Amino acid sequence: MEVTIGAKALIRNPALKPLDFLVGEWLTTGTHPHFGNQILCGRTSFSWHEGGAFLLMRQQVDQPQFPHGIAIIGSDDKGGKLAMIYFDERGTSRILDVAVGDRTVTWQRDDAEFAQSLTITADVDGDRLVSKGRMSIKGGDWSDDLSQVFVRDTA
Repeated sequence: MEVTIGAKALIRNPALKPLDFLVGEWLTTGTHPHFGNQILCGRTSFSWHEGGAFLLMRQQVDQPQFPHGIAIIGSDDKGGKLAMIYFDERGTSRILDVAVGDRTVTWQRDDAEFAQSLTITADVDGDRLVSKGRMSIKGGDWSDDLSQVFVRDTA
């Protein structure tokens, strides 16, 4: 008989409920200032992990200059905070603060060398998300970063 270690913890984390609108498979199109008017296609998925204890994100942009990445979002119940731990194929690993609003989520990393922020907003029916990315290099002014439109993949 196989017993799952920690099975009683495989439950929904109530602090992550406001992120329900992200869950699903998404086809993405986007732009980045370094690529001019080129449309950047890709895919992103959000799924519950470990019974809903965490939210897992997987992403790729079908352009070799963009790394494929994964992230996990969790919470600190005492601090009332959400956080994302991100990792990509380059070996880059980052921790970002996460803030949730009404059908919006923002994750941000404030680092003196390279700061980033991304806000995703859902439309009313929940089948389309729009993201706006921003970046600041070496403490300079904030400028546009990768911004995308997510359309729910119904295939």
